[in-house]
Amino acid sequence: MEPQFKIDLATILGAGGPVIIEVGCGPKKRDGRIGIDRVDLPSVDIVADLEAGLPFLPDASVDEIHCRSVLEHIENFERLFTEMIRVLKDDGRAYLFVPHFSNPYYYSDCTHKRPFGLYTFYYFTDSQHQLRRKVPSFYTKARIEILSLKLKFRSPVRFFHYPRKLLGAIVNLHPALQEFYEAGLCYLAPCDGIEIVLKPDGSRR
Repeated sequence: MEPQFKIDLATILGAGGPVIIEVGCGPKKRDGRIGIDRVDLPSVDIVADLEAGLPFLPDASVDEIHCRSVLEHIENFERLFTEMIRVLKDDGRAYLFVPHFSNPYYYSDCTHKRPFGLYTFYYFTDSQHQLRRKVPSFYTKARIEILSLKLKFRSPVRFFHYPRKLLGAIVNLHPALQEFYEAGLCYLAPCDGIEIVLKPDGSRR
C-alpha cells in the first residue's frame, strides 16, 4: 500500500513550524495536527499502512506524536514504535495511550493484536532505576526516555467511576505501588490502560 498524500508534506516540513502528527487519527483529529491512518477518512491527511512504519517522514523531523488506542491494533508493534522514535526530534515528545492487559474490554475487540503492561515500554530504555523488577533492554536498538507513565482507571459504570479514580490516584503515587498493583491486584480491580509520555534517548544516534 503506497502512501496517499492530501497535503504538501515537504512544504510543511520545510516551513520551520512545529510538526505534530496524530498516528491512527481515525474520524477525528485536532487542529494543527497531521492525521495519519490506514483508512481514507476526511480527517486523514496521509493514508498509509501503519504496519510499514513511517518511511515518508525524515529522521528527527517531528516535534510531537499523539497516538491513542492504536498500537494495540498493530501486528508489528516494534517496527512502528521504532519508526516513531526515529522521526521524533531529540527534544520531541510522544503521547501514547494503550490498553492494559487486565482490561476486560480489550478482549471484546476482534481487531486487537496485543495488550500492554507496566513494563512493556521499559524494554526500550536503559533507565530502570525506579523499578524493583528490571526487564531486558537488549532486544531492540530503539532507545527512549520515559518522562511519565500512569495507569489509568475508568469505568462506563457510574457506580465504579470514583472508586476506580481514587485507586488510580493511589497506585500512581510511586512506581513501587504500580508494580505492587500489577503483580497482585490488577485482576481484582482491572486497569483501563497506560498513559505514557516519552522522548528519544539522546544516545539513540
